[in-house]
Amino acid sequence: MAYAADSFDTLPRMPTWVTSARPEAPEDVAFLSGAALNHLHLVLRRADVPQTLLRARLALRAAEACVTHQGRPELAAELRDAVAFLQPGDSPGPAGEIYLSWRRAVERPVSVKGLHRALPNLDPSQIAAWLDTGQGTPVARAAAVCHAMIEERPRDHTSSLLLANVALAQALGWSHVVPLLAIGLKRGEVRNAGDDLHLACHRAIVTAATEATREGADLARCAARLKEVAPKLRARGSDEAVALFLDRDAVAPAALTSLRSDRAARRFCDRLVELGAVRELTGRDTFRLYGL
Repeated sequence: MAYAADSFDTLPRMPTWVTSARPEAPEDVAFLSGAALNHLHLVLRRADVPQTLLRARLALRAAEACVTHQGRPELAAELRDAVAFLQPGDSPGPAGEIYLSWRRAVERPVSVKGLHRALPNLDPSQIAAWLDTGQGTPVARAAAVCHAMIEERPRDHTSSLLLANVALAQALGWSHVVPLLAIGLKRGEVRNAGDDLHLACHRAIVTAATEATREGADLARCAARLKEVAPKLRARGSDEAVALFLDRDAVAPAALTSLRSDRAARRFCDRLVELGAVRELTGRDTFRLYGL
């Protein structure tokens, strides 16, 4: 299937009146966050946007923000490394655990069982009880969950922000978690309460929804390029390998098990780079990672 170079001009862009406005009144901020969420909802329904990959990329961004909240120095590259080469029994470290939590949270449709997999230190009954905390509009529910959790677990920003995003997704009727609040909220704002927290959540959603929309457009272009060059790939198992790039933020050649050997997998990845379909993400000569 051919993809026109300009086919993504139809991907809805966040209106400039949403991104450029600097409102102060709470009702104006709430209106803009509602507009941003509505716009993002359209992007999340687009077939040309690789939705699994978009959530994975946003999960990495959310993890990076949560790690920063803890005062840790790890950025996206270090988080990728922390989990990409894990062997059974290995520990990814504290920052890697945060990244794993977000990755697991966005991989599957929202359920208490799935959230317990992402946050194994929380009892499933606790998770269900916290998610029942919020009432009212989607942002009000998310803010209530965030506040309830941070009151009980003041050092656990990751769980608070993750479950707040779950509450937001549930209220909006989304089947999967889309990390927004973790990306947009600053460290000090997580500890706010009442109207201050609501206002901070609305502002965070405008920021994060704009970023998610931009990321979705970029990934749609990259996915189309990968699909365009896929017929040129003659290696046995290439279809399965290409599918992996459309689901994961970063792929190690060793993960391409559908190909004949590690050497074949490395050559396959290098070929995709030559064709302009994927990028090498690490800048290293060994232990490389590739992604859209």
